[in-house]
Amino acid sequence: MPSTTPAEVFPVPTPAASQIFTTVLSHGPLTRSEMAERTGLSAAAVTKAVRPLIEAGYLVEDADEEAEARRALGRPANPVRVDGGRALFIGVKVTGDELIGVLTDLCCRIRVARHLPLPARAPEPVLAQFAELVRELLTEADGFGVPVRGIGLAVSGDVDRAAGAVRYSPFLEWHDVPLAELAAMTTGLPVTVDNDVRALTVAEQWFGAGVGLSDFAVVTVGAGIGCGLVVHGRVVSGAHGVAGEIGHVAIDPAGPPCHCGNRGCVEAIAGEEAIVAGVREATGVRVADADAALALAHAGDAGARAVYARAGEAIGRGIATVANLFGPELVTISGEGLAAYDLFAEQIRDAFAAAAFGSAARCAVRTRPLPFEEWARGAAATAIQSFITTDPN
Repeated sequence: MPSTTPAEVFPVPTPAASQIFTTVLSHGPLTRSEMAERTGLSAAAVTKAVRPLIEAGYLVEDADEEAEARRALGRPANPVRVDGGRALFIGVKVTGDELIGVLTDLCCRIRVARHLPLPARAPEPVLAQFAELVRELLTEADGFGVPVRGIGLAVSGDVDRAAGAVRYSPFLEWHDVPLAELAAMTTGLPVTVDNDVRALTVAEQWFGAGVGLSDFAVVTVGAGIGCGLVVHGRVVSGAHGVAGEIGHVAIDPAGPPCHCGNRGCVEAIAGEEAIVAGVREATGVRVADADAALALAHAGDAGARAVYARAGEAIGRGIATVANLFGPELVTISGEGLAAYDLFAEQIRDAFAAAAFGSAARCAVRTRPLPFEEWARGAAATAIQSFITTDPN
């Protein structure tokens, strides 16, 4: 594996410095007065936070022809931006059959993307492929002449980010895997491990549909049904790290069994495996996978289409639960399951409208197709987050 550089500490990793940096990262370039307005910090606090970040090269002050007109009280009015080329990060999304890796800059812009198949889902072969993927991306990083400062790993299931452990991943069949420790030993770099939907939500908060929003949610449909929550500007994981698990909200006590042990969960009705099983039962056709089930429904088979309609109703009720409990301004729906959106969009809308209480129905619900490279980018965003602050929120 290409050599790694000694760990670098982010300059002045104080809450104010992290707040200023992430604000400029998402909204910049900004003048110091604009930073103060957005963060609520005093002008003196902004100046104190910005100075070492500029000296270390993480922020850059640009000349601006209108700067003189904007000067106030003698303070610099030039806009300040993040120097994306100052450092690189790696993000890896683990799926059931492949690893998707990206090399990003400090602004989380994807510079290189790679896919590697997984020969097996056990931790050992996954870590072996992970090491190979990181090796490839580090080789690519050498061409940029900038050090890689951290790696983010995104995994589905119950993930304890603080401990760096995967407590339970049903699709990988992992239990209590100290993934961050094992990955760091393999690569020699700091590793952040988080739930994949939560990692995607970090990227959406900083760079995507959630920029500027205090309260929003990301709902993902596909192999599982996931949800990432941002409440009062903070990505919420909850006391035990499982906040947002709407896939395991039981909406039909007499419904199909779920792998979590309950019955009638949203995921047991609307997850890919559940849809494939439902299509087989409704049609008598032994469809091989989700693609075959989708093709059958798109061909007009009434039984297959009914299965997707029921899935849409379950998703809509799950989204309404999020709206009722947290009152987000926006819910975006993403994930590979959006390939079937035309088959259940109406049911999602109707079920949401029926189940959302009062003003919760004012929540905007929009689709946002995101390829798996964007999920890997979310993993990289968590690595950047860990680099610039000790508080993941």
